Amino acid sequence: MSLSLLISFLGASIILCIMPGPDNLFVLAQSLTQSWKAGVYTTLGLCTGLLVHISAAVLGISAIIYQSTFIFTIVKFAGAAYLIYLAWQAFHAKEDPFTIHKQNKMAYKDLYKKGILMNILNPKVSLFFLALLPQFINPNAGHVSLQMFTLGFVFLVQAFILFCLFSIFASTLRKWLIGKPAVARRLNKIQGTLFVLIGLKIAFSEN
Repeated sequence: MSLSLLISFLGASIILCIMPGPDNLFVLAQSLTQSWKAGVYTTLGLCTGLLVHISAAVLGISAIIYQSTFIFTIVKFAGAAYLIYLAWQAFHAKEDPFTIHKQNKMAYKDLYKKGILMNILNPKVSLFFLALLPQFINPNAGHVSLQMFTLGFVFLVQAFILFCLFSIFASTLRKWLIGKPAVARRLNKIQGTLFVLIGLKIAFSEN
């Protein structure tokens, strides 16, 4: 696999990660309302979910899911339902999240689990790997599975770095927002609305 091919794939991956989506929005939300550590734990969960998608793409499981309308429908509606549940939590948040200064280990563990669920239940991630990875594979080089896994690992690493940077940025912004409950309530509503819209988009997506 050539260096130019890897750089091209990296560029496409970065563009995808900075586009608004459930993953980066959730990382930003946790970092804003809690701390950069909360964002990093969420990111670790999301990246664990990415490992599942990468493995599924390499093994051909993702292709099987997309060929089965029934399985695809179950996955997409489960993902949409989870996003709408998170939206409900955001809409019904009563306290000012910016007043929370400490986060215990159990809560971090919960964020990690939520990150895994959010990523695994997003069929768009599988679609990305199915659609994009083959475009950067060189069949003449052999070891197609290894090439796919390498590209998937590159995507995972850059996603982890970018999302950690998002966490630090949002946590810095949080310091300015502490003590401003009106802003917090607006952000909760915006976050909830975005999750609903993305959830509906996933629910009405087609394989």
